[in-house]
Amino acid sequence: MKYVIIIIGLAIWLSGCSSSSDDHVEDMAREHAEDAPVSNEVSDASPAAEVETSTVVYATVDGEEATGYLARPKGVEGPLPGIIVIHEWWGLNDNIRSMADQLAGEGYQALAVDLYGGETGSTPDEAMALMSASMEKTPALTENVKQAFAYLEGEGQKVGTIGWCFGGGWSLNAALALPDQVDATVIYYGRLVTDAEALEPLQMPIIGFFGAEDQGIPVDSVRAFEQALEALEKDAAIHIYDGADHAFANPSGRNYQAEPADDAWGKTLAFFETHLKS
Repeated sequence: MKYVIIIIGLAIWLSGCSSSSDDHVEDMAREHAEDAPVSNEVSDASPAAEVETSTVVYATVDGEEATGYLARPKGVEGPLPGIIVIHEWWGLNDNIRSMADQLAGEGYQALAVDLYGGETGSTPDEAMALMSASMEKTPALTENVKQAFAYLEGEGQKVGTIGWCFGGGWSLNAALALPDQVDATVIYYGRLVTDAEALEPLQMPIIGFFGAEDQGIPVDSVRAFEQALEALEKDAAIHIYDGADHAFANPSGRNYQAEPADDAWGKTLAFFETHLKS
């Protein structure tokens, strides 16, 4: 029975998405056409405190182990609030690991998950192929993030989600898969669901960051998402930055824009502080 419920839920998500899977991949390819997975100001930043890291197996999906990157504050014993860190369309690279380090430096156990099966893209064409292939594996990726949640939840501590671009969409998908278990969700310009029936079960606070110039995640779809959440009386704060384009806060890439990215990151840390540590 649980598999029937998951399949029905996935159908609702897909029907409520703002574009078809193929169109969305093409939109992302256009937004990243001149991009590369280089580090930038945000991923070059150091954690606020010393951290310790490890490579961990956090899930087994379809008989295959999923390996992620776990960062924790160094020397801190016992359970900590957790954050599932979901990579952009480039995959789980060193820049995403840096973001896990930075979140760990703020007092969390941060698990950077891998939704590409150990592969990363070094060119837009490679990233497009990886993202396109992932869109055919929605049930497996859903199980991946659900097991990541179980790995972090441990003894009952709070767990949030965060992702950029491809990962922003999957931050929302993780919330939809665990609507009364995830404690806080952060979406950086990810693919959105605007169908009220799909969004209605969500119980966690949500914060989202989007660029007014983003053609891949159009402002109209962001407003539709915001209005659907407002109509459902959900705890949600949606921020749209004038002059900001897609991937303005990505840990990897050349689209980084310091002013909106800094503001969004400050709001992200305050959001997690309020909803995961209280």
